[in-house]
This record gives sequence, C-alpha cells and structure tokens, in this order.
Amino acid sequence: MMEPVHRIYGANASACQGRAMLDGSKVLWTGGLLLSGLCLAPFFTTLPAIFVGLGLTYITLLLGHSVGMHRMMIHRSFETPTGLRYILLYLGTLVGIGGPSSVIEIHDTRDWAQRAPDCHDFFSHTRGFWRDLSWHLFYRFDFDHPPHVTIEPQISEDLFLQHLDQHWRWHQLGLTFMLYLIGGIPFVVWGVCLRVVISTAGHWTVTYFCHNPGPGKWDVRGAGVQASNLKLPSLIGGWLTHGECWHNNHHAFPESAQIGLEQGQVDPAWFVISKLEKLGLAYHVRHPRTDTVDLKPRTV
Repeated sequence: MMEPVHRIYGANASACQGRAMLDGSKVLWTGGLLLSGLCLAPFFTTLPAIFVGLGLTYITLLLGHSVGMHRMMIHRSFETPTGLRYILLYLGTLVGIGGPSSVIEIHDTRDWAQRAPDCHDFFSHTRGFWRDLSWHLFYRFDFDHPPHVTIEPQISEDLFLQHLDQHWRWHQLGLTFMLYLIGGIPFVVWGVCLRVVISTAGHWTVTYFCHNPGPGKWDVRGAGVQASNLKLPSLIGGWLTHGECWHNNHHAFPESAQIGLEQGQVDPAWFVISKLEKLGLAYHVRHPRTDTVDLKPRTV
C-alpha cells in the first residue's frame, strides 16, 4: 500500500517573503485562449457546441482533476491499475492547468504556505475577488526563500507522465482536431478555448471561496489559513464542484478519498472512486484517520 509522501521541504523557506510576478507563459496560454474564445464565440456558437464544452469541462474536472490528479496522485488516497491511472491523469492534463508534476508543485506549495503560521496574500486569498483571480490566471509567485519540492520517482521517472509534463499544452491539439471533425469551429471554440479558461477559473473559484471564512467543523492547529465549506446548498455545491467544496473536511483529513464526510454532503468524485473499488479498479482506498491530535473542533 502506498504511504503518504512528503514532497516539500521548507525548513529555511518563508511563506511570506516574495512577490506576485506576471508570468508570460500564463498570459500567452490562458489569455490567448480567453481572447480567442471571446472573439470567436459570437460568430461560432451553436447549442450542441455549448453542451459539448460544458460536458467536457465537467468530465475532465471530475475524472481528471478531482479523482485522478487531486485524490489519487497528490494525496495518494487510492490506487488503480496502471492503464486506468494513465487515463485519469491524461484527462487531468486536458483540463489545461498543467502536467502531473506541475500540478503537484502548485498544490503542495500552496498547501505548505497555508499550513504555515502566516503566508503571503497570494496563498491566503485575502485580497479582493478580481485581484486574486488575475493572480491565479496570469501570475506566479517568486519566493525570496523558496521551499524545495521533490516529486517522487513513481511520477518523475515515468516516461508517459514525463511526456505529459513536457507537452501538456500540445495535447489540446489532438482534442482540437477531433472536435473540429465532429462539429467544426464551434466545437473547438467551446470544447477547447473556452473550456480551458472555464476549467482554470472554476478551479480557482473553489480555492478562493473555500479559503475564506465559512462553515466547517475543524481547524488545523498552527495553520495560518483555515479552510471552509462552500456556502451553497449541498446538492448544488457538491455536484458543481465534484465534492471539492467540502474543503474544511479535506484540510482536516487530506488522506481521505472521500471528502463529503457528513450526511447530505454530495461527493461525485467519491461516488466514482467507490464504484471503481467495487469493480476492483480502485484499491487501498483510504479513509479519515482516527487520530485528530493535529485538529481542534471549531467553536463558531
């Protein structure tokens, strides 16, 4: 059974010192897709294209990001056969945020900063809505004293995952070609250009609102940033975010494959994982630990 992995070393690092810097590659990638989508959508929009775009957005975020990259790869909360693992991580790469290693580095660096006693506004999400969104879409954070992130050999030495890391943007071309053959330019506009931007902004939305004050049962001792559950009706929030909106639960029990832990907390990603487990395609599925010494019940 795979054990939790500690990828980040921050003994001499500072989560506060540094600055947000405009990232040219993000500007070209996200900005280019956004501009292309906005310019082309008024002329190349059909109802099937909208459905295809929204459907691909949901599927890639659910299976690729929430199930594959987040719960399986980053938190190692379950295992799958190699073929299925590759499929899930390929779908996660198609989301358009990055390849497997870069997604790990983004996630683990943010998590390390938030669990420090204090961190820069870039990680605490305490700036205004539009400032934080622009940071997420177009900026990177340059540390004065950065932590060191080590990707485990199972990922860094895997040839297929190396390929996804090195060429993750180019994998949109295969999907672009397929969508063009099926539905022409409208399918490309909604299935690639706008989908990637919607997925990136949607990922940020959960991150932003779930790291600002809201409901939750637990606080992590010593952490400067506490997570909350999304202030939406359970059925709506759960389905829209694939269960990631129960972020207070996730900060408390990051090892758990199930994030919606309480009655009524809809968790579509856990539904997928539990079905895979019944089929024998997910195993070593992990659940919340019983030791809560690092947690304290929230009193408000």
